[in-house]
Amino acid sequence: MTEPALPELRKTGNWSAIWVLPLLALAIGLWLLWRAFSEAGVEIRVHFADGEGIQTNKTQVMHKGIAVGRVVDLHVSQDLQGVEAIVEINREAKDYLSGDTRFWLVKPRVSLAGVTGLETLVSGIYIAIDPVKGEAVDEFTALSEPPPLSDRLPGLHFTLKAERLGSLEQGSPVYYRQIQVGQVKSYRLGEDQRTVELQIYVEEPYAHLVRKHTRFWNASGISFSGGLSGFKLRTESLVSLATGGIAFATPEHRQDSPPTDPALPFRLYDDYESAEAGLKVTLQLQDVAGLQPGRTAVLYNGVQVGTLKKIDMGRDFAQPVAELTMDPRTEELLVDSSEFWMVKPSISLAGITGLDALVQGNYLEVRFGKQGVPAREFTIRAKAPPLNVDAPGLHLVLAAERLGSLEVGSPLLYRQMRIGSVQSYQLSRDRQRVLIGVHVEPDYAGLVNESTRFWNASGIRLKGGLSGVEVQSESLQTLMLGGIALDTPDPQAAPVTRVKRFRLFDDEARALARGHLLELSLPRADGIDAGTPLRYRGLQVGAVEQVRLADDLQQVLLTLRVTEAGERIARAGSRFWVVRPELGLARTANLDTLVSGPYLEVAPGPRSAALQSRFEVLAAAPQALPAESGLPLVLSTPRRGSLKPGVAVTYREMPVGKVTRVELGPNADRVLVHILIEPRHAALVRGGSRFWNASGIGVEVGLLKGAQIRTESLEAILEGGIAFATPDEVRPVQPGQTFALFDAPQPEWLQWAPKIPLGR
Repeated sequence: MTEPALPELRKTGNWSAIWVLPLLALAIGLWLLWRAFSEAGVEIRVHFADGEGIQTNKTQVMHKGIAVGRVVDLHVSQDLQGVEAIVEINREAKDYLSGDTRFWLVKPRVSLAGVTGLETLVSGIYIAIDPVKGEAVDEFTALSEPPPLSDRLPGLHFTLKAERLGSLEQGSPVYYRQIQVGQVKSYRLGEDQRTVELQIYVEEPYAHLVRKHTRFWNASGISFSGGLSGFKLRTESLVSLATGGIAFATPEHRQDSPPTDPALPFRLYDDYESAEAGLKVTLQLQDVAGLQPGRTAVLYNGVQVGTLKKIDMGRDFAQPVAELTMDPRTEELLVDSSEFWMVKPSISLAGITGLDALVQGNYLEVRFGKQGVPAREFTIRAKAPPLNVDAPGLHLVLAAERLGSLEVGSPLLYRQMRIGSVQSYQLSRDRQRVLIGVHVEPDYAGLVNESTRFWNASGIRLKGGLSGVEVQSESLQTLMLGGIALDTPDPQAAPVTRVKRFRLFDDEARALARGHLLELSLPRADGIDAGTPLRYRGLQVGAVEQVRLADDLQQVLLTLRVTEAGERIARAGSRFWVVRPELGLARTANLDTLVSGPYLEVAPGPRSAALQSRFEVLAAAPQALPAESGLPLVLSTPRRGSLKPGVAVTYREMPVGKVTRVELGPNADRVLVHILIEPRHAALVRGGSRFWNASGIGVEVGLLKGAQIRTESLEAILEGGIAFATPDEVRPVQPGQTFALFDAPQPEWLQWAPKIPLGR
């Protein structure tokens, strides 16, 4: 039996592999402990007015959208006036927990300015931090409102001073040409307790737009102004309309302005107009009626160049002084020769002036001087000055008998188009006429030459008759304000290049009158006056220009201008008479003269007659036909009866001729009645024809045959007349042959009925 082998004994070390796991676990624990310690945040206390919306271990602290901490505990403060939140801030931010660091609660906010904190509707409210590096502190008081923008933001930060805040608030936009370039950071009451200081931020890309002479104005709300010429509505944007806003611009004449110094405050003007007009001017007033500080405008040629800022009545209220704010562009134009005056509506029989002031109120007008030294103090004129006589164009002088409704500024019209205006007016040296200064604009100066005629186009000219009423006016403007019209009959006449005097006629008809001047005489001028028309066959061919007494006071002389067919009318043999209304049982004529008045009628003389300029007006219209147009005869009767020129000569009660004239015979023992038988009926008169007086009524009364009444016709009863009968014979008659005119016809004459062919 073999003995077992003895084991080989070897001595081992003291280390065992089983200790690896505990050591590894210890190392991991130490690393986690170090990491937890190194990453552990810094706890601080933040005081809030209330803890609404704040939740432990959920509400975060955010900076630029990144979480930098969270609320780990929340409890009521010891004084019960608020809450204390224990906030754990990431360790890397501990160097920014200084005394200037600010906290505030971000929650949804809805206002007219917009909506903020909208993201908290999903993630919940959070605490915002504005970190500032410095000495560390661990206790803070949260802001009740979000803080203004930081002064450290890139861009331009400066101050505006205003008299009142208006609708501006923190966050209100700042505009340049209606583009938002910044915002209002904050505002406060100034140290003088009279102004408001606004802190403004303009973003860096737009900072260079703010210069030393830049003007800022309150662009909040709506700026509204209106007048007869229209209405103007100004607003910067819909946002500024609701929440307020500020706009700025640099005047064009200050585009070379240097960059601004942010330490120097700017003035905030109330509106755009105030910002643009910055020169202070004082004006001594005589009357303050209708002037409103802050609203009354200062106009130059219809363009606003300033505003009335305030009125100081003085201690005794006797000498009011106005302070004007003028556009900076007028700085070089405000010299001591400049003139100011007030424009207000004036309504009178002479016309209407200052019509636009009825809507916008009284305003101030200015005319800048051409030469002089700079001035800032002026005295207002009592009325508008004459227009500038140095203005480019043509300057004329018109001489008139009276001024009428013309005023300075009344228009000068050519074919109803304005080409100039009245500059001034004054009496002539002999004080018998009015001299009116007129300015023609340069573009229309060529319309005036030596043949130009001017007339007063003011008011209304009225013509009327039974045929209708004609109303004529140059324009509505001249109807109200007065005006002068002109026409140039001969465009080829010599031009006018310097000041020249013209006559101003009362109306267009007299100004443009052409033709022949005639002189008429008549015993009386009842109803005849200047302007009485001259007519031929119903058409007006001229008019009376003047009515005057003759030197012997026995006649009335008419100066008549014939404008149509003057060569024919101004000849020997022409006859003129006055047409007046005729009213009667048998005849009614010329009723239009009841309205328009009497007028002159003319029958032109032969073409071959000599020219003549003086005529006598007939007492009545000529009734005779031309001698070559009929058969002239003479009737002899012991007495005239009711016969007169124009009564009818009848055959079988049909008119075939007329009485042309009635006269005494050579020995005054007979009355000779001249008649004219129409050419077509001349054959009715033969050697045996008998003529009798057909006027009135013949009555024969007898015991046996009773009463017989004889009359020719109703016209013969009223006007008179002559009748004749012709036997059946062929003895011819000669022109001018004389017949007896019987008082009554014989019975057999009335039985004659020959067949006589009539002429054509």
